[in-house]
Amino acid sequence: MSMANASVTFNDVWSHFNNPGAVGNAKELTVGISYENRFLLKELQSQSVAAVIPLKVGSISIGGQMFGYRDFRSYKGGVGYGMRLGEMFYAGVQLNYMGIQLNNAYGSRNGFGGDLGVLGKVTESWLIGFSVANLFRSKLAEFQDDRMTTLMRFGTSYKLSDKALITGEVEKDIDNPLRFKAGVEYKPQKQISLRGGVATAPVELSFGLGYLTKLISINVGSSYHQLLGWSPHFGLIYTKL
Repeated sequence: MSMANASVTFNDVWSHFNNPGAVGNAKELTVGISYENRFLLKELQSQSVAAVIPLKVGSISIGGQMFGYRDFRSYKGGVGYGMRLGEMFYAGVQLNYMGIQLNNAYGSRNGFGGDLGVLGKVTESWLIGFSVANLFRSKLAEFQDDRMTTLMRFGTSYKLSDKALITGEVEKDIDNPLRFKAGVEYKPQKQISLRGGVATAPVELSFGLGYLTKLISINVGSSYHQLLGWSPHFGLIYTKL
């Protein structure tokens, strides 16, 4: 989040939401929780939890996300699997149960959807990733063939050194304009990460920092929209070594 969500190549517990293909590159059991408050409005809160479990061949991921409040809430839970297909290539798929819940006058709708993703290593420092979320475009209502949106992401990241990482991404939501995102991470010390990012359509700036202990990574930050204001976020990741 602190790097404008330009994260389709990231290999961590949040690969469950960003790119199922990157799950196949997991090496340790990891569990994460996160929270975001869009524009400091109590009606626009998002909570997420995920876990990635390495297997003898590939890895599985489990996770769920909830957004909104009592009269409008969206939710999603799923299970994914990723594995190595070559020396420098990973692919993964994910099955999700998701829906939208409105107040009693409108009821709720839910259904199943699928995600897929791939991750390629051009070199150990240069990664390329692609993912599609809600590939099947789950239907919400018969009226005007209303469906949950599909999101496509293509991006790259390059590790300049042990201290610096840059990343860029193109995102296309079928219902919205093309979006460009870029982020940077700098580690002045091994345990401390400073992060920043920018995204277009709409323009949002983001920043944050992370602190790494032996088992837990603590991450805080915020994004800023020039009209709607601040969206703080917080996350914890536990890694079993």
